Amino acid sequence: MNKFARYKVRVTKDHLVFSAAHFITFNGNICERLHGHNWRVAAELTGPLDENGYVFDFIALRDQLQKTVDALDHRVLLPTQHRQIKVSEQNGEVEATFDDRRWVFPREDCILLPIENTTAELIAHWIGQQLLTVIGSNTENQIESIQIEVEENFGQWAICKLPVS
Repeated sequence: MNKFARYKVRVTKDHLVFSAAHFITFNGNICERLHGHNWRVAAELTGPLDENGYVFDFIALRDQLQKTVDALDHRVLLPTQHRQIKVSEQNGEVEATFDDRRWVFPREDCILLPIENTTAELIAHWIGQQLLTVIGSNTENQIESIQIEVEENFGQWAICKLPVS
């Protein structure tokens, strides 16, 4: 076995999907209307082979990704680090404001993401960070990078590649 060879494992399944609402801002002052997507997710890990001859256990990767996807399913995705969208919680509700616009949602219907905007790119990054907390904590694996792909609409993918340190 060549110790310098690098391999990849990739997981994408019909059930690695989530339906969620969001809105984004762009060009400084434009805010989309609230709308939803049926998002699809794939993950790819890169690294050398371990003593079992694989990069990472497909089942463990699938299961961890499924947990993350399930947490996003049938929710409103709101960014907590946006400069212009203000998100606050009170009395079991979440209020989001942008200029003169205001949305109020039941708290259990929302996922508050520590990102600047709920773009597919930043959602992919957030999902990758969730995987990193599990994969990176396992000192036995030698994963070098995680790539997360998020499809917002058919044929429109955002991809984020994160190094594992």
